[in-house]
Amino acid sequence: MELILRQDVENLGFKDDVVDVKNGYGRNFLIPTGQAILATSSAKKVLAENLKQRAYKEAKLIEDANTLAETIKGYEIKIASKTGSGDKLFGSVNNIDLAAALAKAGTELDKKFIKVVGGSVKRLGK
Repeated sequence: MELILRQDVENLGFKDDVVDVKNGYGRNFLIPTGQAILATSSAKKVLAENLKQRAYKEAKLIEDANTLAETIKGYEIKIASKTGSGDKLFGSVNNIDLAAALAKAGTELDKKFIKVVGGSVKRLGK
């Protein structure tokens, strides 16, 4: 029995994979629990169209992200903060501070898309 998976199934496949399973497993478990649908010719055509549309959307997102990365690459951002003895900061610099600094520089970027290695910066740096 050929099925199209609607979600990841352990030891079987990932979402939108076309898999071949035994009739009982498909009819009695996968289809009733909503984890798969029958792989008819029309369902395969719909799946192919959905995958094509998803690939187009992902390519567009990647292109937008690359253009944004090129614009950000040229920025030199300085964030002022109070320091203690040595090179330790009072508090820290995190993705919220970076998003605000980028907004001042003219590029709006949501804080959830900014990732600081280690979570935050707690020491002075260059």
